Amino acid sequence: MAAETSQTLDRGLRVLEMVADSPEGVTVTELAAALGIGRTVVYRLVVTLEQHALIRRSSDGRCRLGLGVLTFGRQIQPVVRDTALPSLRLLADAVNATAVLTVVDGPEGLSAVVVEPSRSEVHVGVRAGARAPLENSAAGRAILAARTTAGRPLEPPWVVATGDVPQGAYGLAVPILGVAGLEASVGVLALRELADADVGPRVARAAGEIARALR
Repeated sequence: MAAETSQTLDRGLRVLEMVADSPEGVTVTELAAALGIGRTVVYRLVVTLEQHALIRRSSDGRCRLGLGVLTFGRQIQPVVRDTALPSLRLLADAVNATAVLTVVDGPEGLSAVVVEPSRSEVHVGVRAGARAPLENSAAGRAILAARTTAGRPLEPPWVVATGDVPQGAYGLAVPILGVAGLEASVGVLALRELADADVGPRVARAAGEIARALR
């Protein structure tokens, strides 16, 4: 026997998911057409979500995510941090470089979890919560590259950037793939050039471990 579900809740979640996937915004008419739901029904769902601050409508009638989603994000971040921390600690000490889990926040990458190497007196300092445009770092570029592969691994799996943010560091990062609703990468930052052939597979292994733990 099929499990009982709520059609209204299912439709509301589908609307929210489509709005989340449309950073430029989407109209009620576009939502109705894409989801195959009547415009009146979609309008009521949008108004309800708007009342809970999960959706906001601008003057042009386009729907975008509202600030209410941040409440969920604050609850999820400790889960991601606690899951990622062991792998990042091993990675930072293995390559003697700062390891960072970066997550997407709009057009920027947010340094959600930062682990510095325990045996190094000189290393890149990164503040947890620091932000940078995605195109400005290896971490962000790895995420952008993953968007072009439809969930398939990169070849090679890592992206390298010199003059990386911050401090003109050398960065190497691998996107986290296969975790629904999460765009993120695992990367390392160093004040020296890293040996890609050695460090790249280690970063990829850490990214894979974190992805499996979050699924």
